[in-house]
Amino acid sequence: MKCQGAVLRGVGGDWEITEITLDPPREGEVLVKMAVAGICHSDDHYSTGDGVMSDQLAGIVAATGGAVPEFFPMLGGHEGAGIVEEVGPGVRSVRPGDRVATSFIPACGTCRWCVSGMTYLCDNGALMFDKGMVTDGTSRRHVGDDDLTAMTQLGTFAEYAVLAEESVIRIDDSVPLEAASLVSCGVTTGWGSATVGVGTEPGDTVVIIGAGGVGINAVQGARAAGARAVIAVDPVEFKRDSAKFFGATETVASAEEAVPLVRELTAGVMADRVVLTPSVLPPELLAPAMMLTRKGGTCLMTAIPKLDVNIVPLLLVDFIQSCKTLKGLLYGGMNPRASMPMLLSMYRNGHLKLDELITRRYRLDQINDAFRDMREGRNIRGLIEFD
Repeated sequence: MKCQGAVLRGVGGDWEITEITLDPPREGEVLVKMAVAGICHSDDHYSTGDGVMSDQLAGIVAATGGAVPEFFPMLGGHEGAGIVEEVGPGVRSVRPGDRVATSFIPACGTCRWCVSGMTYLCDNGALMFDKGMVTDGTSRRHVGDDDLTAMTQLGTFAEYAVLAEESVIRIDDSVPLEAASLVSCGVTTGWGSATVGVGTEPGDTVVIIGAGGVGINAVQGARAAGARAVIAVDPVEFKRDSAKFFGATETVASAEEAVPLVRELTAGVMADRVVLTPSVLPPELLAPAMMLTRKGGTCLMTAIPKLDVNIVPLLLVDFIQSCKTLKGLLYGGMNPRASMPMLLSMYRNGHLKLDELITRRYRLDQINDAFRDMREGRNIRGLIEFD
């Protein structure tokens, strides 16, 4: 079938709304009619080049036998929700007419990592930027004569999507599709980062650096976990004001400004937990983040740095003498098949703000405006709405 989708041809380009061709779903696959798609900074990493290997790094990876992804042309979008239109042979978890949210990690459920409860480390994750499907390695998405890479095997910036069954999660009919779209990535990642990811306990002081679509939900998660103080750090005044609405007790514009504030709030002990959720993680942020972290505390890297970053300024003896932990984590350490229904239940019971996250809605042909608004700090979450 043919439909409209947003395609990125290369670093530095705009998203192009063009006709794409989708093959019918095969064994273990579903066709979804998209209703909404979220605008997340992760998609923008491929437009800016932050998520693309430099020629030097690609050469090193290739020389050591590693695979260098062919990102372009790319069909964007990894947050979304819609309605199942058709299922291929062998599909058992959904049927036509079901409402589904997407999961940016197509967890198989059978590998070592999945059966250990770490679905965010599923072996399928290594295939997230392959042009072929995780089901059989062949492509279903095309633009002209080219096969398309779909963002994290999804490509929700299109009217329809052919997806592996592992990439969709059925949701209750009572849940608005907008809410389902939000928990497919940003909400779950932020919430998980500030709860199970960093281990927040009642009475903790938590610092969230970066109050965008992920960080604002880290604020919600930290408060729900019982933190007594949640300090949101962001240079954009609109985001700081939004953080207060979502539960931050204090806000400041920079990590450096947060140091004296946290010192005063904790009588010099410093923060129990620090969560890093800026749009791109700069290496120079790690030193002040570790200064904000108390003895025995944990600093969590949720944001993604530029791929070529391999040297960071850290005082290593501080790790030993102060017994601090610096860790990285995908998806906030959450299991989408368990966490999405849980978060949506909290939303329906009034314990999680989702509708309030949506700053503006766009048509698919306004996608470049949506990313411009995101980059300039005007949105917490923008949504693409399909007819």
